[in-house]
Amino acid sequence: MTSTPDVVPETTTTDPRLPAAPDTIAVYTDLNCSFAHVAVHRLHETRRRLGLEGRVWFDFRAFPLELFNREVNARPGVDSEISVLGSLEPEAGWQLWQGPDWTYPVTTLPALEAVHAAKSQSWHASEQLDRALRRAFWAQGRCISQRHVILEVAEETGAVDVPLLAAALDSGTARPAIMAQYDSARDGRVNCSPHVFLHDGTDAANPGIRARWINGGFGSGYPYIDEDRPEIYEKLLRQAAELL
Repeated sequence: MTSTPDVVPETTTTDPRLPAAPDTIAVYTDLNCSFAHVAVHRLHETRRRLGLEGRVWFDFRAFPLELFNREVNARPGVDSEISVLGSLEPEAGWQLWQGPDWTYPVTTLPALEAVHAAKSQSWHASEQLDRALRRAFWAQGRCISQRHVILEVAEETGAVDVPLLAAALDSGTARPAIMAQYDSARDGRVNCSPHVFLHDGTDAANPGIRARWINGGFGSGYPYIDEDRPEIYEKLLRQAAELL
């Protein structure tokens, strides 16, 4: 049986990128990043396999691509990644977008806010909402830009106090934290989505994967995986556990 901490600690380290406690792994991601979808799936599955659930927690931080790129994370680029990244971790859940173009998510900021707001309930609530929102977008084709969709997904987790989350979304209490996370990631301090940080300063950008684009960049070409070493997740989880 695992326990969930009642209070998520504030960051006390002088480096805002690092998690506040040794039992926590900070994970900078965006929700509509395919590489992050692979990484989050591997983090959860590796933690479960190692028996570290309830001992090591994931602090999901916002790496909002729409703010870094000053534009929507374009559907052609996202679509081009699905078959390539989906083949690495098919169980994560993938599907090409089936709805009309005008129903495609234009922003992930509200969903990122929801994931952060859920931390006030528990790490577990935040983790489950983050993972469920990823599956809602990647596997189910749901528009996670919309408030009602975010709350429906939260309800489906069975781990989130939905009225409390709705109140946080409606009051905007999580937005300052999201912007602080964005600021902490700027100027090359966080390389990409995903980028993982341990309490001792260990970090890994796009853990285990080296990729390049062929026949053009994001939105015109497609990614090619030069190297994939999923075993790095076991190393990261074991190292976090040893810090306890």
